[in-house]
Amino acid sequence: MLRNLTAALLVFAALVIQAGFVNRLSPRIAPDLVLLVVLSLAALRGPLPGAVIGFCGGLAYDLLPPADHPLGQYALVMCALGWLAGRLGDQLPLLAVMSCAVVAPGLAAGLGALLGDPGVSWAVLRAAWPPIALCNLLAAPVVLWAVSAPHRRRRPGETESMRGWRRGMA
Repeated sequence: MLRNLTAALLVFAALVIQAGFVNRLSPRIAPDLVLLVVLSLAALRGPLPGAVIGFCGGLAYDLLPPADHPLGQYALVMCALGWLAGRLGDQLPLLAVMSCAVVAPGLAAGLGALLGDPGVSWAVLRAAWPPIALCNLLAAPVVLWAVSAPHRRRRPGETESMRGWRRGMA
């Protein structure tokens, strides 16, 4: 219960920081903190909790004004990437978060193109994807370190196999 509350608070804090500060400083090219928090939580918790956290975080991101895209677009993208990061993050969480963070802008733009978003074209994708992916790539280690801080504590008498068993729990 406490882990789920912590995850919800982390996603909420990322939403507030993203909408209140990061998007106002640089609306075009900035790291996606909500995505990075979702991917970090997914890499630490596993595929199913990662998909659930990704769906909830993406849906909250979809509802955040000003929403100029179809409802559920980011929920689908973050759900899929949360599952993938949880699946890959068992051994190398940083690599999982970084690779999913690089793929995410292209996946979101591709889904927007499939849904008929008029603002998505190959020229826009080629111009926007590399800088956004680079910002996500540079911010990923810092966000993963910050999100994993509560997970680094060991309980007295706990072994690695016990931590692995607990990792699969939501």
